[in-house]
Amino acid sequence: MATGENTDVRLPPVLPPIAATRTDWRRQVPLAAAFGWLSAGWRDFVRQPGLSLLYGIAVFAVSLVVVYSIFNLGYDYILFPALSGFLVIAPLAATGLYEKSRRLAAGEPVTLASMLFVKIRSGGQIVFVGLLLCLLMMLWNRAAILIYALFFGLRPFSGLDTILPVLFGTPSGWALLIVGSLVGGLFAAFSFAVSVFAVPRLLDERTDALTAMGQSMALVWNNLPVMLTWAAIIVCLFGLCVLTGLLGLTIVFPVLGHATWHAFSTMRGPRTEAADGEAVGAPA
Repeated sequence: MATGENTDVRLPPVLPPIAATRTDWRRQVPLAAAFGWLSAGWRDFVRQPGLSLLYGIAVFAVSLVVVYSIFNLGYDYILFPALSGFLVIAPLAATGLYEKSRRLAAGEPVTLASMLFVKIRSGGQIVFVGLLLCLLMMLWNRAAILIYALFFGLRPFSGLDTILPVLFGTPSGWALLIVGSLVGGLFAAFSFAVSVFAVPRLLDERTDALTAMGQSMALVWNNLPVMLTWAAIIVCLFGLCVLTGLLGLTIVFPVLGHATWHAFSTMRGPRTEAADGEAVGAPA
């Protein structure tokens, strides 16, 4: 090597400084915004209502088939965990509703085909989120069975006609309700946090599943008041659907699906145009 040649070669750092990648996920959204999302969801529902209503009828029909199969196969003991598990996978089932709201906001035509065959801008990444949600639902169903066995032993399920007096009339029943609600709440909270904004983001932007789920959790955690309000609205409306024998899903599910898109639009932050012409989320 020649004398005097500069051998001090500095390589760029593998990772950027932490300070350069920090993102503020707080959106300063008031609690009343949750009710505004619900109102916006209703407005999307009444615009071309036939499409949203057909979507809701399809969800109701599939739910009836699942409930009928549970009873027909003798698995009535998982009915209540299955109903709560529905909330786990609901964000994925509402993809077509997100697409309708996106198209309405963009001034694009909306058809039944566009809602059923949605172009996912992140491609197959949404499959990973779907697999995670399905695994969470299966784990919750298994956990519910184990919790039942913890308080009632290995006795066969006595049937829905006798379970209510047992649950509300015995100490073991109350303990089961309390512990089951706490454990189920943990499953529901985690699935809500990782999916409420992840599925709409994967539909609308080019990103990967882990990034979308991480951003969804960050938005939920840093905006807890409004997100807890939104979660409470979802639970209350779903409870009304259960009281109507799931018939309320024909309207409630589409409205909540459209409203979730508006929640995502509010919380995702500003957008920029990528070099390939795809719109992507910019750091807040």
